[in-house]
Amino acid sequence: QVQLVESGGGLVQSGDSLRLSCAASGRSLSPYAMGWFRRTPGGAREFVAGINGIGGSIFYVDSVKGRFTISRDNAKNTMYLQMNSLKSDDTAVYYCAARRRELTVLIPTVMDYWGKGTLVTVSS
Repeated sequence: QVQLVESGGGLVQSGDSLRLSCAASGRSLSPYAMGWFRRTPGGAREFVAGINGIGGSIFYVDSVKGRFTISRDNAKNTMYLQMNSLKSDDTAVYYCAARRRELTVLIPTVMDYWGKGTLVTVSS
């Protein structure tokens, strides 16, 4: 079955950069929509960025536009999130997710598969 494993989280200072990776196994996810969600210490999971497998449409939450870039490498069956100019508000557990169909509604409940998350801590 499909498994997703995130990596790349860590402790950084405000203004630093990190690149998160999501490695998929079990089957090729090239036709699947994929995305990143995050959960802050006091909140529920929220949408961060998404990318469709068919058509390549990309979506970002307003708070990360211009700072984060989502991408995918189908040959490696891996998705990435490049995070620049990190802020303390970005501190959260970041989750990789995938959807068998095209990503339309940007909420966690539409995703079919989830990773366990990777922690990003931004100090200030």
